[in-house]
Amino acid sequence: MMDILYTGPVPADRESPMTRSETSPSRAQHPSPTQKPNTCCFCWCCCCSCSWSEDDKRGRRKAQETKLEPFPCELCPKPTTEEIKQWAQSFDKLMKNPAGRNKFREFLRTEYSEENMLFWLACEDLKKEINKSAIEEKTRLIYEDYISILSPKEVSLDSRVREVINRRMQDPTPHIFEDAQLQIYTLMHRDSYPRFLNSSVYRSLVQGGSRSSSES
Repeated sequence: MMDILYTGPVPADRESPMTRSETSPSRAQHPSPTQKPNTCCFCWCCCCSCSWSEDDKRGRRKAQETKLEPFPCELCPKPTTEEIKQWAQSFDKLMKNPAGRNKFREFLRTEYSEENMLFWLACEDLKKEINKSAIEEKTRLIYEDYISILSPKEVSLDSRVREVINRRMQDPTPHIFEDAQLQIYTLMHRDSYPRFLNSSVYRSLVQGGSRSSSES
């Protein structure tokens, strides 16, 4: 009997080893070194993690931005040696002197508590306001920046003072934050002021003033 040669498709279970090796996923050809991988599919770090990280960083920076216009350092003449020494006599003398406030604010920045001075300055600015709509707007911004528990620049106030402020927010006046301002003033006086006098910021001022006096 003559053998009949089969020319049809080869059944799956009879495929040659060569055919299986060519189509097997484990033997699939890797991309050449010059071929860039699809970062959305193969590199989660490049596609998802890093982009999420950047978005998160931008969100954090945005959250930390104050809603009020930042207070620039006050323009004032260079303090005299006598003025610098007077700052050590009392906290009131330091806070009444524009140059003293600037240097104290510089020190607070190193302690990550500059928001206390910024809040105090914002309250002083609000007290000068006479326009009702401006008072309401500034009050809202000060509240959002320094009183709200959601703010990264929230100042430390007790519950009694917070309750008073919340009641007065319906009809704010230029003195709405007076109790809170006094509390923060006291906090800076008792907590930050002694460290300021012992800091390199203040010591360098005293030494610089003494050298200037001796040279003259």
